[in-house]
Amino acid sequence: MTFSLILFLLTVFTGVLWVLDVFVWKPKRVKVMSDELQQFDRSNEDALRRGVQSVVAARSAMVTRMNERPKWLEYTAGFFPVIFFIFILRSFIFEPFRIPSGSMMPTLESGDMILVNKYNYGLRLPVLNTKIVPIGEPERGDVIVFRYPADEKIDYIKRVVGLPGDKIEYVNKRLTINGKPVPVTADGKYYDEAKMQELDQFVEQLGKKDHRILNNRAAPAGAYPLPIHNNPDACDYVRGGLICTVPKDTYFVLGDNRDNSEDSRYWGFVPEKNLVGRANMIWMNLSKPSRIGFFD
Repeated sequence: MTFSLILFLLTVFTGVLWVLDVFVWKPKRVKVMSDELQQFDRSNEDALRRGVQSVVAARSAMVTRMNERPKWLEYTAGFFPVIFFIFILRSFIFEPFRIPSGSMMPTLESGDMILVNKYNYGLRLPVLNTKIVPIGEPERGDVIVFRYPADEKIDYIKRVVGLPGDKIEYVNKRLTINGKPVPVTADGKYYDEAKMQELDQFVEQLGKKDHRILNNRAAPAGAYPLPIHNNPDACDYVRGGLICTVPKDTYFVLGDNRDNSEDSRYWGFVPEKNLVGRANMIWMNLSKPSRIGFFD
């Protein structure tokens, strides 16, 4: 069971109890307590008139109890407003994710905690992920979070390289889109602390967006389809790489750490229905606070 489903069920459960309490149970409690309060006032009319402290305190306690929920409701329906706020925020506005691997280095490192914009690509029903309000579509160069096509319980993060209808060539570690080589400029070296190796760093330009990518000169060029590939007929695997035509309503994605990323080269295309949102902000990295900020 996914966290989204758990949160949805909690919202429904606490919401039903909250509605029942506000419109059914609380009015009944207030009615019972009001009757008891009237009876108390009649029985203690003289003491109340004289301001006997113990009687006045007892009456105040009855008024307080009139507005109190039972403990079991306080810990269920009482949490509904908070749970509902979190549900709306997480389902339609922003959702936090933690980067588990180095496939998106140097843009994102393992341990980065990012915020994903949930409304950039349209509002979607929670759990079902069905688009209900179209707002925008991914652009070439966007960093996106999506449900992994081979196992939709897993979230992946990669960069959009190919849009529907694009012809993508990735051969000998060079990217070509619709017959035009994507501009790359050498940008020194990058040291991968986790693997203790030095990688070649480049600035790649996708449309108007610049971002950095990594290549490992020791890794051989090439790609191959895994058995889970969702559309192998759309790709030709050639010596040193592959050539694909991106099918309708799907996207071709790559990791920025090109020689250490399992992406569209291996398992295929990201269906539009699998999109979760666009990532562009690191909100926390416990070991490297300096990484907090926006990224492309």
